[in-house]
Amino acid sequence: MHTYSPIFLPMAILALWTMHVLLMIPFARFKAGRQGAVTAEDFRYGESERVPDFARLPNRNFMNLLEVPVLFYVAGFTAFLTNNVDSLIMGLAWAFLVLRLGHSIVHLSYNNVMHRLALFATSNVVISVIWWVLLYRMLTA
Repeated sequence: MHTYSPIFLPMAILALWTMHVLLMIPFARFKAGRQGAVTAEDFRYGESERVPDFARLPNRNFMNLLEVPVLFYVAGFTAFLTNNVDSLIMGLAWAFLVLRLGHSIVHLSYNNVMHRLALFATSNVVISVIWWVLLYRMLTA
């Protein structure tokens, strides 16, 4: 029997976006290699100082998508398993997704630090609220 919950849709979209950004990394690195800016040695221990910013950016963004968003995935599964998927949790989940996509798009495009910070900070508030709601509901159930 398959059980579907709407919480899985924003989670799946964020996971697919994360994979999209992951695919951007080799393209940026190969471009830097074709330009003669880097060699394979520049990636032996991560990224050397020689790696140009345009080739570092997708990797850094990918790391961002594997840090705080992990709390989103766990929260989504927690909400599902504790039967707490409702309009409040869904609204917060969609807000988190939009904010993280926005952060990522700003980071990968015009990269205004203040715009990124606003999106990043707001998304962190949203994921905190999700967890506080879930904790409250679990403690008062």
